[in-house]
Amino acid sequence: MAVVTVASRYAKSLIDLAQEKNLTDALYKDMQLFKQTVTDSRPLLLLLKNPIVRTEKKSAIIKAAFEKRFNPLTMSFLQIIIKKHREAIMDAIADEFINQYDVLKGVERATIVTTIPLTEELREKFKSMVLKTTNGKSVELEEKIDPKLIGGYILRIGDQQIDGSVRNQLNEIRLQFLN
Repeated sequence: MAVVTVASRYAKSLIDLAQEKNLTDALYKDMQLFKQTVTDSRPLLLLLKNPIVRTEKKSAIIKAAFEKRFNPLTMSFLQIIIKKHREAIMDAIADEFINQYDVLKGVERATIVTTIPLTEELREKFKSMVLKTTNGKSVELEEKIDPKLIGGYILRIGDQQIDGSVRNQLNEIRLQFLN
């Protein structure tokens, strides 16, 4: 079975349980912290994906790293995942949980790539562009800086991309000359 399918099922069960216990926001914060931690710590991610490392060792490491910072429900869930030998997809489960939470709350995520940091005025302009494109209630912008763009921006909303960069415009002009 595909990793995304399995991760989606685990995330769905966790979000359902979180809604039942009124802990949705707390578990969302836990999943964000977990995802950020495994993203920042490549050795931890590799350890979780390594089939040679024993389950007890992985369980102890997760417990030591997160027990004091996570809700007991999150810790129980992570321990169940480890016991079911699904620890290799814990990062995907966290991703899916975050995605399902966003859908539940009507949050749209977008990534904006520019050559310089955004001003508050530009940030609001991009947020309104995202809201016009989608039916979300709110927008979370992830801002990235790429000096290779020369100027302009690239806005990614889900699987859509709006490329208003100078680099793209120059490539289009080059293609027109070649034709």
